[in-house]
Formats: sequence, structure tokens, C-alpha cells
Amino acid sequence: MPFMSPLPSPPNRESLTSTTPMVYRQESTLASVPSRPSRARRNPTQAPRDGKSDTVPAPFPWATTHRATVHTIDYLLSKEIVSITGEVQCKRCEHQYEMEFDLKEKFIEIGSFIADHKNTMRDRAPSVWMNPVLPTCKFCNQENSVKPLIADKKKEINWLFLLLGQILGCCTLEQLKYFCKHTRNHRTGAKDRVLYLAYLGLCKQLDPDGPFDR
Repeated sequence: MPFMSPLPSPPNRESLTSTTPMVYRQESTLASVPSRPSRARRNPTQAPRDGKSDTVPAPFPWATTHRATVHTIDYLLSKEIVSITGEVQCKRCEHQYEMEFDLKEKFIEIGSFIADHKNTMRDRAPSVWMNPVLPTCKFCNQENSVKPLIADKKKEINWLFLLLGQILGCCTLEQLKYFCKHTRNHRTGAKDRVLYLAYLGLCKQLDPDGPFDR
């Protein structure tokens, strides 16, 4: 997967109010890659049962009050939210600490990958998403060892952090189905199918006008 070059400082207010999608303003290669026309899909999703509400207290500044939903990238940048943090733990030395990802840089990296490979994914997550390469531990320097600490309560999962780290594959199938349920996505099938929907769904939330239609 290609890594993008370092990005400039957060955009000024004028650039944030542009009607051009954020991902295209930052990386022209996305606009040059044609995307496959989206297909209408049957939607079996219903409202939460057992008296559960569609809304919950926002678990993070970048999350909305709707379950499994994050704010758009333009909204986050307008609020000067440029870094997304999450809790991780090393599998080797077992240190727990907070890690952060640059919002624009990581989103452009993911968006570019999707634009370049969407036509060959065939609605299935590629192996790099299914078996993500984990970050290197900052304490013991062990490569591929830092795993995200995913909340036991699914309404408190840090979805945006997992997306930007490209570690959504660390979620269980049940957790991914929860995301699809509450974002009105078809949620049956194997993990590679549901994981693909989670990646595309979160990117669509960040940039509704990007190349993320399924």
C-alpha cells in the first residue's frame, strides 16, 4: 500500500467551505480513477430492539450521537480536530498507551487505496484489511505487535481510530455486523464482505461525495 507524502497544516476556513469533496481537493489521483457504478442493495436493517435507542451519548469528539457514526472530515477540521487518538496494547511487552493518527494524511492514504483498487475488490475486503499489519511498539520496538483495545460495549468502539490505522480487521465479525446494522448496511455474509462494508461505510461518512459508494 503506498504511503502519502506529508501533508500541509490544517486548511483555512475558506478551503473548508468549498463544495469540492475534501479527498479530491487533497489528492488529484482519486478524481482520475473511475469508480464502478453503485448497485442498489436490499436493506434488511431495522431499528434497534429491546428498547435501545438509535442515539447514544457521543463516545468521542469525532463521533456523532448516532451509533457507529462519525462526523464528516470537513466538520472535524472546522473544529480543529486534526488527530484521532485511541488506546493500544503491545502483544509482546504488554504496555498500554495512547496512539494517534493524522486525520487528513491517513484518510487520503485509505481513499487513494480504495480509488485504485475498488474495481478489483469485488465487494470483499483484501487481505491487507483482513490481516492488517499492526504498528510497531514504541516501548519494545517490536514490529507488528500493537493491537487496538476495542471497547467491550459496541456503542463505545472507536471506529474512526480503527479506520485510520487500517486495523478494522481486528474487530470480530459480531462487532462489524453491529456497525453495518446501525449504518443501514446489508450485514450478512463472511467477514471479508462485512469488513469491506465497514471500510466503505466509514469513508462515506467522512466524505459523502467521495468514491465510496458500494
